[in-house]
Amino acid sequence: QVQLVESGGGLVQAGGSLRLSCAASGRTFNTYNMGWFRQAPGKEREVVAAVSWSGGRFYYADSVKGRFTISTDNAKNTVYLQMNSLKPEDTAVYYCAVPFNMATMTASPLSWWGQGTQVTVSS
Repeated sequence: QVQLVESGGGLVQAGGSLRLSCAASGRTFNTYNMGWFRQAPGKEREVVAAVSWSGGRFYYADSVKGRFTISTDNAKNTVYLQMNSLKPEDTAVYYCAVPFNMATMTASPLSWWGQGTQVTVSS
């Protein structure tokens, strides 16, 4: 059974950093594009960052460019999201999804999703 488990969320002051992890189990994901999404209260879920399976192509939402970095560790079947210079508007539940469609910048209808991890940034 495929399972994605996010971790690393928490409460941080504005300007601080967090590193989110998404550990996959049940199968190897090193041939899949992977993406991070977030959903704030009252807002639609949005894509934050994505990485191609080869590690050669990246996508970042304009709102996080220069502050967030997505990376993978294929040996650990894990994708990370390093978040620096956090802002209160980054407050949301963050989800990882596999696979991610780098052409449409969306998750596939058949993508697996994690349960989410809460990130709260105080001002």
